[in-house]
Amino acid sequence: MTTLNIALVGNPNCGKTALFNLLTGSRQKVANYAGATVERKEGWFTTPAGHTVRLLDLPGAYSLNATSPDEAVTRDVCAGTYKGEAAPDLLVCVADATNLRLHLRFVLEMRNLGRPVVLALNMIDAAQRGGMEIDLPRLQAEIGMPVVPTVGIRRDGARSLLTQLDETLPPVPTPLPAGTDLHALVRQILSDCVTQSTPLSDRVEERLDRWVLHPVWGPVILIVLLFFMFQAVFSWAQPVMDGIDAGMGWLGQQVGQLLPDGVLRSLIVDGVIAGAGSVVTFLPQILILFAWILALEESGYLPRAAFLLDRLMSFAGLSGRSFIPLLSSFACAVPGVMATRTIQNPRDRLVTILIAPLMTCSARLPVYTLLIGAFIPHRNIAGFLNLQGLVLFGLYALGIISAVVVARILRWRNADRQEATLLMELPAYRLPNPRDLALGLWERARIFLLRVGTTIVSLTVLLWGLSSFPAPPPGAPGPAIDWSLAGRIGHLMLPVFAPLGFNWQICVALIPGLAAREVAVGALATIYSLGSGTDTDQAAIQLGQMLPTHWSMATALSLLAWYVYAPQCVATLAVIRRETSSWRVVALAAGYLFALAYVAAFLTYHIARMF
Repeated sequence: MTTLNIALVGNPNCGKTALFNLLTGSRQKVANYAGATVERKEGWFTTPAGHTVRLLDLPGAYSLNATSPDEAVTRDVCAGTYKGEAAPDLLVCVADATNLRLHLRFVLEMRNLGRPVVLALNMIDAAQRGGMEIDLPRLQAEIGMPVVPTVGIRRDGARSLLTQLDETLPPVPTPLPAGTDLHALVRQILSDCVTQSTPLSDRVEERLDRWVLHPVWGPVILIVLLFFMFQAVFSWAQPVMDGIDAGMGWLGQQVGQLLPDGVLRSLIVDGVIAGAGSVVTFLPQILILFAWILALEESGYLPRAAFLLDRLMSFAGLSGRSFIPLLSSFACAVPGVMATRTIQNPRDRLVTILIAPLMTCSARLPVYTLLIGAFIPHRNIAGFLNLQGLVLFGLYALGIISAVVVARILRWRNADRQEATLLMELPAYRLPNPRDLALGLWERARIFLLRVGTTIVSLTVLLWGLSSFPAPPPGAPGPAIDWSLAGRIGHLMLPVFAPLGFNWQICVALIPGLAAREVAVGALATIYSLGSGTDTDQAAIQLGQMLPTHWSMATALSLLAWYVYAPQCVATLAVIRRETSSWRVVALAAGYLFALAYVAAFLTYHIARMF
């Protein structure tokens, strides 16, 4: 049998991704379209009749009259005109059954593409609970294409769609006459095909929104959610982290006992296991952070948070539309910068790109956790507030406040008269789908472990080599690492960073941290395991216990301040270059972040020394 190429298309918040995950499960991959930074997601599944389907999840679009790169790619792929992308055999247009007034307009646009189309009425269960009755046969006749009900969050929610896919391809719908008023046609279709009683669910959502979108209580709810998110990062993850830490320590001991003393043993134990193990330990915290973000997105809360923060963002000269790219940057600045494509105002988009690196990405989390765990006491305040979690929350808050200030300065220096207006859809509240959460977390864990197995291990092995060679001459005083290339590089950098309270070991760790922030932890583990001179296996694993004997509290706080602002990793600078096509913007981003990091670390170090 031949493979059927199908594209999923629809408005944002229509449940398209949930339906994609339901159909493909873990048989999916993520890449970019050729010649574009727009993300593409494709997967494979087999229908009950045995047909193989290649499913493409297109970026959400409100109209085929594209106003962003995402919408342009969706339009061109659907029309079969995108360079290097085969035309889909079938378009499955997904629409939110609870919000047909908005989504049907886009469905009607699909009629004019000259391709077979099937309408998947998603969230049909929510529409029925809300008192909505949809005459599916009449709707099918009105819009000129097959209509199937789906529920993307149920195990059998795509049964009707799969049955439709096993039939012959539907005929190409007849294009609408030129000049058809789509808004008027949508109103007529809704009047003919949909009956609506007074829904209980709407009243519940309205009551929820009175609190969630309240000018006073809304921000309080948001702050509480973020506060508990950061508390959870420390409290929930610690038992699992301790288990991973113990496992890596055991592995290092076992491998160390099997190998004789020498270069190979040092490479594997001090380079690979010590470097990678010190980073893998923080995987539970990263997954907890992602779980919160995914749950807030799935629940329908994030667009409301964007609407709620529109006033705060306006203080920075931006609109609430910048909130979601900035929130994405808490996970990683790369997708955060790419998400700015949805911002139509070019000036707002540029400012959002420049401040996205100030959001505390998950790669900084291992550094924060290491230093907070080593220097901040593990105790509760008021009986239930974790002090370490409070410090972590403060670091995140400092990045956010700094981003608002920087945005305000950038907008003030580049003022224009365009209004930063926010128009967006508020989706219905819904319980996050455990399957979608699990797939999202698995994808993030896979990416993180892939980085550990490639970039991070490669860099830690390279750093091990720089820290181990050349060997000191016979009878040379001091640790052997002082005579290595890494030691010499660190001592050369020391005059620049000594005013910040940094020692040469920190200077060396900053270099590989430019490729991936997490590597800084592995670099410190490698350097201190090689330089400790005693029990090298445990020195790397117990790095957090070693640091207080080598650093002062002022140095630790200075390094925390540095990482709040430090210039982003190379990957982020590269995506800024791709998104803006300007090396000048890249230089501006790297330059102002380095200046902020240096000044913040300098002030923190010297103020901390006074106490």
